[in-house]
Amino acid sequence: MSRPRLYRTLRGVLAALVPVALFGALAGSAQAVPAAPAAGWPDPVPVVSHVETTDPVVFITIDDGWFHDPAAAKLVLDRRVPASLFVLPGAYSYDSGYFHTLLDHGRSRVENHTINHPDLTTLDAAGQRAELCGARDQHLAEFGDGPRLMRPPYGVYNEATRTAARACGAEGLVTWTHDLTTWGSVAPPTPTLKAGDIILLHFTETLEQDLKRTLDLAEQAGLKPAPLREYVAD
Repeated sequence: MSRPRLYRTLRGVLAALVPVALFGALAGSAQAVPAAPAAGWPDPVPVVSHVETTDPVVFITIDDGWFHDPAAAKLVLDRRVPASLFVLPGAYSYDSGYFHTLLDHGRSRVENHTINHPDLTTLDAAGQRAELCGARDQHLAEFGDGPRLMRPPYGVYNEATRTAARACGAEGLVTWTHDLTTWGSVAPPTPTLKAGDIILLHFTETLEQDLKRTLDLAEQAGLKPAPLREYVAD
């Protein structure tokens, strides 16, 4: 073969092989670099509206905290009720002693219910974290005990809420099984309670009677109030 013809043949072979080699190198490089995991986003907390347990227990939760009824507090203390208090910082800012008494002399614990009681699904992830982490920090500063459970206002949440809850120290997002609050002239239901039910009450003018009704329903069902943290938090 003449030298010019040999050169033309070699150039043709190289032209065919170089693109293939480059493509293989690029493909291998892409496979060698795994996708980076999302940073700063913890696993979402579980959502609990009823605790799966065979223990003969129910869980009493009380929300908001605006009305400070001494009779209701006395009932909680006298009956040694382990209530979960999902309170707002503003509700104890003007009378923190009411809640210190419940915590220091009883079995209650303060949990997270945000700072301003918004519909969390209307906020972006940063806004939700600000509400939940801000409430956590204020609870910790006031009571020396950080919340381990959170309840979204109105019971409304999305995936970002569950993730923000974890980022702000919560170990469970708690809704409820029965709302036994007296709202105006509307009488609350009188369900047959079952083991693991979570009862929602509120710090309203009717809290004492609502508590008495709840405790009577629990007793009729052979159930006793138990600390919710012990069944939901890790």
